[in-house]
Amino acid sequence: MNNASRLMQVMVDAAREAGAGLKADFARIDTLNVREKNGAADPVSSADLHSEAMIRKLLTAAFPDYGFLGEEGGLTKGKSDHTWIVDPLDGTGNFLCGVPAFAVSIALARGNEVLAGVTYAPILDEIFCAEKGAGAFLNGTRINVSSRQGLSHALLGVGLPFAGKPRLPQFLKEMERLMPKVFGVRRWGAGTVDLAYVACGRYDAYWEQSVAPWDIAAGVVLVEEAGGVACDTLGRPLDLMGGTMLGCTPQIKDDLLRELSPIDD
Repeated sequence: MNNASRLMQVMVDAAREAGAGLKADFARIDTLNVREKNGAADPVSSADLHSEAMIRKLLTAAFPDYGFLGEEGGLTKGKSDHTWIVDPLDGTGNFLCGVPAFAVSIALARGNEVLAGVTYAPILDEIFCAEKGAGAFLNGTRINVSSRQGLSHALLGVGLPFAGKPRLPQFLKEMERLMPKVFGVRRWGAGTVDLAYVACGRYDAYWEQSVAPWDIAAGVVLVEEAGGVACDTLGRPLDLMGGTMLGCTPQIKDDLLRELSPIDD
């Protein structure tokens, strides 16, 4: 990380600048404009929009030919086959309720391959970075996934199918199967942070059955560069647009996939 590439430096600088803006907005939540995108459980605020605009401006200035896929603004194709994938404020619900569990997430992908990722949790001032083939880092220190063995020692992160998200019966069956067998299950409310926690060994796995590419893209390369595995919840190669994600340590992957197997319709 001391010899960070220009690409990584641009990504880190953009994440930090956006994070500083979010910290300022977090101190004045009551003044923000907020609207619903797809119901009350899916809000977007002026903080989300300002953060995405800032990130887009900085990344485009440095790499003008790259495409841009943002949670709020959608896809703008570029001249290059590289695309930024950005969640400008993951954990908007936490943010708007005054819960300091939120993050900025920036990834660079070429097709379905994630080349680099940065996740920044501004309140904790923790910045997770990974570039393919160069390792994963937390605040400049190399990180690795957990070495804990077996589900009975595993702390899992999960995304919940709240407020109309699909596959609730599948999730309930997963909980019925897993909860008696694991050390614990946590729901942080920001999947980008959950995956960063897998990468640094705080969690042993994170999965979700209804995710967007900006929820997971940075986490894919973080987990893989930290020695973990990333796939869909059926164990197949991960498709960023596929809607499901499992990031975990290699030693519990097979056991987890058995517990996440689909329920009978």
